[in-house]
Amino acid sequence: MTQSPYLSGPRIDPARIGAGMSITELVDGTFQAYNAGRMREACQLLARRMLEDDVTVGLAVTGALTPAGLGMSALIPLVEAGFVDWIVSTGANLYHDTHFGIGLPLHQGSPHVSDVVLLRDEVVRIYDVFLDFSVLLDTDEFFWEIIGADEFQRTMSTAEFHYLCGRYVAERERALGLGRKSLLAAAWEHAVPVYTPAPGDSTIGMNVAAKALRGNRLAFDVNADVNETAAIVLDAKRRGGKSAIWILGGGSPKNFALQTEPQIREVMGMEERGHDYFLQITDARPDTGGLSGATPAEAVSWGKVDPEMLPNAVTAYVDSTIALPLLTAYALENRAPRTPRRLMDRRGAMLERLAAEFDRFARDEAAQQAARDYAAQARRAFTPA
Repeated sequence: MTQSPYLSGPRIDPARIGAGMSITELVDGTFQAYNAGRMREACQLLARRMLEDDVTVGLAVTGALTPAGLGMSALIPLVEAGFVDWIVSTGANLYHDTHFGIGLPLHQGSPHVSDVVLLRDEVVRIYDVFLDFSVLLDTDEFFWEIIGADEFQRTMSTAEFHYLCGRYVAERERALGLGRKSLLAAAWEHAVPVYTPAPGDSTIGMNVAAKALRGNRLAFDVNADVNETAAIVLDAKRRGGKSAIWILGGGSPKNFALQTEPQIREVMGMEERGHDYFLQITDARPDTGGLSGATPAEAVSWGKVDPEMLPNAVTAYVDSTIALPLLTAYALENRAPRTPRRLMDRRGAMLERLAAEFDRFARDEAAQQAARDYAAQARRAFTPA
């Protein structure tokens, strides 16, 4: 009898877990099936493909990861190793990240404590992370003061804003002798752009809004955010490289990172095939129709992911607070640090490339027809008969 090709995968014959086992031996040897299997695939995709020198890596961050210390333990090491080139984050993660950078404490707690009691004691709870209410007030004061500086008195992209903030946080870390505690400070040091799709939906944005009532002229240019992120992806492709998106959670940062390709192809009408690599860690289901659980296959229909690269797309249904440390340790164990791309330093040049190509394409009927032909071809190729 001819053996079915479906039985061609490796035999399930895991290594015994023992003392001294490395993270690579643990993942490759014992993560055999189910969500552990997807975690193994995620780790291998990240280390073996996404971290090649010619791949520009964008990271989308949702969920309260920085209050749990994952900014310090995982995200900063990834930035310092050159494994993350640009970031899209909720404003909340950046606000809570700043607590650590200016020397304010957060504590392990319990989700079972009465919130009425916590309110009485002026303790704020993020599930099982506790912080004194004064931590919020002191962080608000920090942002209130720095955004009054002359360099903030203009309209800017959120990447420009966070870059300026990162310098101030880094200076506070230095003055306090803390070492590197803040993701914003690490991003500033390595010129990693950090975007927030909804800047008003966080306490940082609330402070900016309140300060505007006092005549402060800081405002966020959301158009610049859309164009800058699209320019990063286009520049990566036009330089002969690849684009990878790594998603922790879902929500607005996920869509904002992925919509770069539809911005180039659908809105601007230029020929482009989608991101080359897609790695998502999520606990959201796909069948509810929400973006957080949407699969990479669904992203293909929007032009967000190159259909020919679907084998290089992995979704692991795992809590990000578990998956991120595993992925970080695996990557650091299997990849030498990369030279940081310092995309903030090249932001102007990348925008010029985007604008110039958009202008050329708008005047090139043949290029427009080629893009339409490619879109029609892709629809036919991936539409069930």
